[in-house]
Amino acid sequence: MAAKKTKRRRKTAAKDNYKATVFEMIFREKPALLNLYNAVNGTDYQDPESLTINTLKNAIYANIHNDVSFLIDSGLHLYEHQSTRNPNMPLRFLMYAADLYSVLVKDANQYGTKLIPLPTLQFLVFYNGKAEAPEEQMLRLSAAFRIPEEEPSLELVVRVLNINSGYNRELLDSCRELGDYAEFTRLVRLYQETCSLEEALDISIEECIRKGILKDFLERNRAEVKKVSIYEYDAKKHIQMEREEAREEGREEGIILGERKNNELTKRLLKEKRYGDLERATADEGYRRQLFEELGIF
Repeated sequence: MAAKKTKRRRKTAAKDNYKATVFEMIFREKPALLNLYNAVNGTDYQDPESLTINTLKNAIYANIHNDVSFLIDSGLHLYEHQSTRNPNMPLRFLMYAADLYSVLVKDANQYGTKLIPLPTLQFLVFYNGKAEAPEEQMLRLSAAFRIPEEEPSLELVVRVLNINSGYNRELLDSCRELGDYAEFTRLVRLYQETCSLEEALDISIEECIRKGILKDFLERNRAEVKKVSIYEYDAKKHIQMEREEAREEGREEGIILGERKNNELTKRLLKEKRYGDLERATADEGYRRQLFEELGIF
């Protein structure tokens, strides 16, 4: 019991200590965000003040938090960085969109006869994790539906762009900040193979400043970048540990449940003097499952 309480306290502390990501730090600055928007959409907007940034911050780590969302040209754009592949991004973006729309139309008459004009939506993820991924991928909400439909009543599509070395070179060249961010994270990952995260960050920051990569940003935000990066790493490690603990608990529960089912099956077969079935069930897992179903042992 005490161990479970300790786990709950750790989870609560992790939620309360939420910090931004380096990606968000870079692109919460309007000139950088406008450059990213232009690079992704092939546009040439010049006025950063044309952006209205409305990033959500009701989150646990980066699980229910979009790194950057903003309005421009009557469109609502939600951008996020991911270092792990996540097939549930459409579901998460659906929640983000619902939250943002609820804010945008809170003063409108949703039950009236006049149509409420809504901004169009764009959902985009920049991926730079270690796992192999295609250069570009479309994730669809409908892929999660238990019963597939040719024309689903509800659909949401997320575009995922791989920004690892060797992928989407034209995009990274078009947006200096995104290219620099990808290079910075590559260096941190490279140096972390031979030294601690804190040392890898120091070396990477020095190298980037020397080469003019995110130079002004890193000079202004060096301490915060280190703090945020270490926190983000610890948060991911914490989540991984919780997953491993949950899997271990699940395995233990599964073993106990399996033993109970087998014991019950043995008792029932002995009682009914089905000795042949009992002998076969001990060696044939498929037949054992069949007997569980036949005898209602769940």
